[in-house]
Amino acid sequence: MGNLLLYLPHFLCSLFVVGLISTFFRDFGFLVILAWLASGAFVFYRPAESALARRLLRLRYPTPQERARLEPVWREVTARAGVEGRNYELWVEDSDSLNAVAAAGHIVGVTRFALNELPNGELAAVMAHELGHHVGGHAWSSLLGYWYALPGRVAWRLLRGITGFLFTVSRAFSCFGVLFFGLVVGSIALATVSTLYGLPLLILAVPYALAAVGRRSELRADEHAAALGFAPMLAAVLDKLHQQEQRQQAEHTARNGGAPVTESPLTKLLASHPDYHTRLHHLQPYLQPQR
Repeated sequence: MGNLLLYLPHFLCSLFVVGLISTFFRDFGFLVILAWLASGAFVFYRPAESALARRLLRLRYPTPQERARLEPVWREVTARAGVEGRNYELWVEDSDSLNAVAAAGHIVGVTRFALNELPNGELAAVMAHELGHHVGGHAWSSLLGYWYALPGRVAWRLLRGITGFLFTVSRAFSCFGVLFFGLVVGSIALATVSTLYGLPLLILAVPYALAAVGRRSELRADEHAAALGFAPMLAAVLDKLHQQEQRQQAEHTARNGGAPVTESPLTKLLASHPDYHTRLHHLQPYLQPQR
């Protein structure tokens, strides 16, 4: 619910955009708004989830051999969690990196690398982590928030493109054209902020708040997997992920002429996942020997 509340400024902007579009339909405009509000339920429709998995996440159904490997591991995870495994669909991503995903309301996907290279225990830990996202409501709330923010995002990109084009044209009239353009855009922005009670300014902070919630939900999903008894296996997976990240950083450094590539503080604030040291630190209580 906290994740959904963070999307509220985006939702209100999208509602404003949809409201403007509805004016073109005159007496039936309210039906357009109601249809958009009701469309959120569509993202939980199983065929819609399948389309999302294929088109956006680039997932596919597992082959019979892959399913024979995945299903026993998944049954072990769901049995420990006390949930019905058949409520979820298993998918595979054709990728050579170690990764997994929980999406919509029922999708659990793993990469081909994770499927083929991880031992059963570590694969179970990865899948238990993704199940934690579903149990915690992280997957469906993010998708629903993204869906209702979409009209506002599209309108923002369109407005940004038009503004960029007008700025390019204004540069042809030297500094006076740029000054006039800045005054016009600034006046419109000020009027928008004052009319909408500062709502556009809140949107600027939303990506950072969503990233913080995302990092917290990753830790919660780690705790879910650890509570099911997969803490040592999850720690081994995190170590492999850390090594994978170090190799990628070494490649970037080599391509950059030997100069290390460092992240800015703002980039770190926008990270959707905590660093591996933080995740391993939160796993320590589950890794201590029981007395």
